[in-house]
Amino acid sequence: MSEPVRQSPCFRFAPSPNGYLHLGHALSALENAKRAQDTGGRLLLRIEDIDPARCTPEFEAAIFEDLHWLGLRWEEPVRRQSEHVDTYRAALGRLEKMGLVYPAFLSRSQIKAHAAQAEQQGRTWPRDPDGALHYPTVERVLDPGEAAARIANGERHALRLDMDKALACVDAPLFWQESGTGEVQEIRADPAAWGDIILWRWDAPSSYHLSVVVDDALQGIAEVVRGRDLYHATSVQRLLQALLGLDPPRYRHHRLVAGGDGRKLSKSEGAAGLRHLRQAGHSPADIRRLVGCVA
Repeated sequence: MSEPVRQSPCFRFAPSPNGYLHLGHALSALENAKRAQDTGGRLLLRIEDIDPARCTPEFEAAIFEDLHWLGLRWEEPVRRQSEHVDTYRAALGRLEKMGLVYPAFLSRSQIKAHAAQAEQQGRTWPRDPDGALHYPTVERVLDPGEAAARIANGERHALRLDMDKALACVDAPLFWQESGTGEVQEIRADPAAWGDIILWRWDAPSSYHLSVVVDDALQGIAEVVRGRDLYHATSVQRLLQALLGLDPPRYRHHRLVAGGDGRKLSKSEGAAGLRHLRQAGHSPADIRRLVGCVA
C-alpha cells in the first residue's frame, strides 16, 4: 500500500489595505516566508479588506509593490475577503441557528454610561485585553419583535456573540498550541475576557475574528505567524473554531517592532513606512537588518 501524500504546510501574511505597510508588517511577512522556507511549506497572501470604509485599491496596490520590493513571492490566487462575504455570512448563520447571536444597538456613549453607573455603585466594569469596555449584557434578552422593528426602521446595530451561551456549548477549557517561545506550549484560552464580541457590524459584512478563523480553516493554514499584539485575540478565535467545528492551527506570536515612543508601530507612522524607507534610499537588505531578519 502506498503512503498517503503529505501536503506542504501553509503560512499566510494577511495585511489590511487601510494604510501603507511599515516595519512591523515587514517583520511579519518575512517571518512567514522564513517559516514556509524552513518547513518546505507554501506562502499565501491574504488581503483582509472586509472593512469597505477604510480599505482602498491604492493601499492594496502598495502592499503588492512593497512586498515584491522586499523580494517576497507567494502563491496565486490571492484571497480577498471582500470576495467571500457569503462564506462569512454562512458561518454567522450557523452561530445564529445555535441561538448564540443577538442584535446590539448601544452606542459607545451608552456603553460608557453603563460602565460609569456601575462604577458609581462601587462595581468595577470589566475591560477586554485591549482595554475596551465590555459590552453590557442587557440586550441579550431584548424582545425579538422589538429588535426586528428597530432593524426594519434602519437603526444602526451590530450582531454580537452571547459569550455565556457560547462557552456553555463547548468543552471547556479551550487551549491553543503556541510556538512563539521556541518549544510548543499549551496555552489556556480565556474567551470570557473579551465579553460579547462583535461578529457583524452595520458598516462591514463580518468581523475580523469571524472572517479570520473561516479563512485560516479554508486555506489550510498550518501555523499562524503574527505579532504579539494579537496573542490574546487567539482566545476568541479558539472559541469560534470550536463552535464552528474548525481545526485550529498552531500559533507563533513574534516580537513587535517598536516606534520611537517605545510602542508598537501603527500605519500612521510614516517614518517607519516601507515606502518612506525605500524612497530614502534603504535597500531590502537594510529592512531585514532593521527588523532583525538578516537571513
